[in-house]
Amino acid sequence: MRKAIYPGSFDPITNGHLDIIGRAAGIFDEIIVAVLHNDDKQHLFPIGERLQILRDSLAHLPNVTLQTFNGLLVDFAVQCGTNLVIRGLRMVSDFDYEFQMTLTNRQLKSDLETVFLMTDAAYSFLSSSVVRQVAAYHGKIDHLVPPASAQALRQRFADAS
Repeated sequence: MRKAIYPGSFDPITNGHLDIIGRAAGIFDEIIVAVLHNDDKQHLFPIGERLQILRDSLAHLPNVTLQTFNGLLVDFAVQCGTNLVIRGLRMVSDFDYEFQMTLTNRQLKSDLETVFLMTDAAYSFLSSSVVRQVAAYHGKIDHLVPPASAQALRQRFADAS
């Protein structure tokens, strides 16, 4: 059984994330979407809300499960019994960062492999931070995020007004 981890903060999940997860679900037997839980970092959505948005957005993918983790990704991979990590790439600047992280992870766990998937060109500009900024100014986001994310973002920024 080929199991892989797709880690991230998913604050919120975007259509770019969905693109990577959906394609990875067609390649691997099981995908663990690993939501980083870091109390030291300020998130727009607390971990419970991020998990619910993800559940709603990924319900159509039966071989995708959700877990939270904190600490080192290599330790989480050992805990999950896998040595495969999926990372999405949008542009060259992503590659620089991801290359550094991959080499660091391999220093910590030599058999940890990272599989890079290029996002669809339609999402090459998209990031959670861009979505948060557009949503904060009440811009159109429905084409950027799944419905559960759009609804949560509208509610969050309506409450802030």
